[in-house]
Amino acid sequence: MYNPQGNKGSFTRTPRHQRGGSSSGPRKPYHGGGGGGPRRSFHGGHGGGGRGGGRSRADSFSQYIDVSRFVNKAVITEEVHDFVPEHAFKDFHIEERLKTAISKKGYINPTPIQDRAIPHVLRGSDVVGIANTGTGKTAAFLIPLINKMLLDSTQEALVMVPTRELAIQIEQEFRGLVFGLRLFSACFVGGVPINKDLRNLRQRNNLVIGTPGRLKDLVERRALDLSKFKTVVLDEADRMLDMGFIGDMKLLLGQMPAERHTLFFSATLTKEIERLIKDFLKEPVTISVKTQETPDSIEQDVVKVGPEQTKIDVLDGLLRQDGFDKVLIFGKTKHGVEKLAKELVHRGVKAESIHGNKTHARRQRALELFKRDHVQVLVATDVAARGLDIAGVSHVINFDLPATYEDYVHRIGRTGRAGKKGKALTFIEQRGRPSR
Repeated sequence: MYNPQGNKGSFTRTPRHQRGGSSSGPRKPYHGGGGGGPRRSFHGGHGGGGRGGGRSRADSFSQYIDVSRFVNKAVITEEVHDFVPEHAFKDFHIEERLKTAISKKGYINPTPIQDRAIPHVLRGSDVVGIANTGTGKTAAFLIPLINKMLLDSTQEALVMVPTRELAIQIEQEFRGLVFGLRLFSACFVGGVPINKDLRNLRQRNNLVIGTPGRLKDLVERRALDLSKFKTVVLDEADRMLDMGFIGDMKLLLGQMPAERHTLFFSATLTKEIERLIKDFLKEPVTISVKTQETPDSIEQDVVKVGPEQTKIDVLDGLLRQDGFDKVLIFGKTKHGVEKLAKELVHRGVKAESIHGNKTHARRQRALELFKRDHVQVLVATDVAARGLDIAGVSHVINFDLPATYEDYVHRIGRTGRAGKKGKALTFIEQRGRPSR
């Protein structure tokens, strides 16, 4: 159990005018949770009020998921051989221009999903890729698709994703790989004025990326003609099903040519996913490189919040400690996330928030500030848990419990990426706590 406060001692708060709202400079150690002096009460973040006294999904989660499943202190219990790729990027049968672009990005050896999937995609096979989050799935489909476009500039591909953040991230990766190659892309997501999308569709786009809802809207307006797309990628397909996009996905796939190249990527393989694969893929090659639900690079633990403590004070103490440099905090509700971020700012922590009530532009601004280390903390709902690749996240903190264990896995997958170590902490409130 991660217990920095030891339930004893005192905590001397640095005055706000001395802290200056900055995360730079040495941070004072957290010596206790007893707390001398007045504290501001904090009632947001954990649930948004008690409606009818019923048990929430997160409360149920704490009942049926053993706390021990949170904890993986990266102790090696069996010998695991290092992955040795069969290929280097220079060995793939792709255009030299693309090899040069890959080399400029510093890529030498592919990840397991890239090593296994790219040859099959290059051959034109339908592919089902099952892999952990953060394992390089985006490049696994972008590299062979870009090669197809370089060989035939009339080729157009569609990528469907569950969230606007993932769509934008894929477009950024695409643009980085095709810089100077005269290949073009467009991204269509909610929260952006539809007139801008309509203008973009008048241009030539080799790659179209979008969320199912916005793509459906453009199809219904007769602005997007899917019959000309002979390649489609369904990325984070399990998440799209979780979010209720199954109807939109089927409608959009039904608008595409029957003879097409279909690539399907998911972190899980459920019965519903298997039915979708059967309906829309032809003799697919299934590649599974998923090794375990959470990687050894992520050290997991719980933070028990005692009856005389508040979660916000314990969190505040953690953020003062050395090493909490780039922290992603997950809350349950949009209102709670926003309130938590504002409270942290009040306490002198550089923090931003992303959630569904924020406009597209404000969400992107918050993400950029976090990515560029202009803020120490990003507080988010589960909208940020899937697909985002944010470099250097030191800690993921589950301030509120996730609704399912799968959500937990995806949340903590934002740290411990690209060969780096990370830590994931989950707040557990002990019974007998006074109401706040």
